[in-house]
Amino acid sequence: MAKATPATRALDKAGIPYSLHAYAYDPDAQRIGLQAAEALGVSPDRVLKTLMAAVDGKPVCLLVASDREVSMKRVAAAFGGKSAAMLKPPEAERLTGYHVGGISPLGQKRAVPTLIDAGSLDTAEEIHVNGGGRGLQIRLRPADLVTALQARTAPLT
Repeated sequence: MAKATPATRALDKAGIPYSLHAYAYDPDAQRIGLQAAEALGVSPDRVLKTLMAAVDGKPVCLLVASDREVSMKRVAAAFGGKSAAMLKPPEAERLTGYHVGGISPLGQKRAVPTLIDAGSLDTAEEIHVNGGGRGLQIRLRPADLVTALQARTAPLT
């Protein structure tokens, strides 16, 4: 289907099962995660968007269902910080090695602390995250994602 990406190589190295799903990426979509869910024919709460932020100036990775909005106050609190803000796209791209619209939480150039919104993992047997390219999603079990990322969960929305 698609060539290997740093995200798929990270899962392969960890021995975590997954499947790849390509879709027609719309660069003009207002909300890329919602567009991905629609294109894949899955519920928006099963497609997690990857957000890069900074807490007290230190980069962090956040995963939240594509139909939800993150609370920066909750993000700061979850990391024990005072303030949180989204990274600007060029900074997120430099840090992760991916282009905006194709940022995967997996296989980033530099590992950063990762939080997954607790509510985003509650009901799904399988979820989708960006596969490291625009129009490429990885489907896997939530527990496997937590393991692969060495992530914590916390309420972020």
